[in-house]
Amino acid sequence: MDEVTVVVAHSERATLRVGDVFLKVDADQARIDVEVEAMSLAPVPTPKVLWRKPPVLAIAALPGRTLGRLGGPSTGSPAEWAAAGAAIRKLHDAPLPPRLGRAGRSVVALTAELDDECEVLVTNGVLPADLVTRNREVAEAAFRPWTPAFTHGDLQVAHLFVDDGEVTGIIDWSEAGRGDALYDLATFTLGHEEHLDDVIAGYGTDVDLDVIRAWWSLRSLLAVRWLIEHGFDPFAPGCEVDALRSRM
Repeated sequence: MDEVTVVVAHSERATLRVGDVFLKVDADQARIDVEVEAMSLAPVPTPKVLWRKPPVLAIAALPGRTLGRLGGPSTGSPAEWAAAGAAIRKLHDAPLPPRLGRAGRSVVALTAELDDECEVLVTNGVLPADLVTRNREVAEAAFRPWTPAFTHGDLQVAHLFVDDGEVTGIIDWSEAGRGDALYDLATFTLGHEEHLDDVIAGYGTDVDLDVIRAWWSLRSLLAVRWLIEHGFDPFAPGCEVDALRSRM
């Protein structure tokens, strides 16, 4: 009998691996709806949906490996990071999906959310005031007009798989939809800044680096408290707090 491995688990959802099958358990069926729809529309390799019986979605494992994870060492050649960039560009150039994604939140809503979170981080002593203030300043560059693209919305480096220099698939599409393309690029390179040039080379177009840095700061500021409350450690080496410190 195949061993059951817990990939990730918290109060909102859990993902288990049994052999070559991933079982995603999510009480919010809207997230699963978004994931299944996005995978059917995305012009890049995605996992095969094996079956769905709410609240469980079963998908096939992808071949290959990831290029790293946040807080861990990165792997892969410059060519593999460039291949990832090319795949991300292919997604962003695809026809727009019907839904608004996490990367598509309005400037007004995002600004209000960020300001509230920064106040809580400082008031509760989660992070030093100077660290929060500096990164809030850096984050301002993300608040500008942008052209909607087909975005993944949670494109962490651990969500993209490669094999023999080719992208074999992208997983975890529950935040997908119309959004800011640079949000995806920033999420993918968070904690792995040394590979940003390779990713952009594969992406094939000029990218505003100030906006990428802004999204690194913004995403990290919004994530710290949620991660702590759900049993993760944003203070671990190479993770969100280190990303914030790198902007000082």
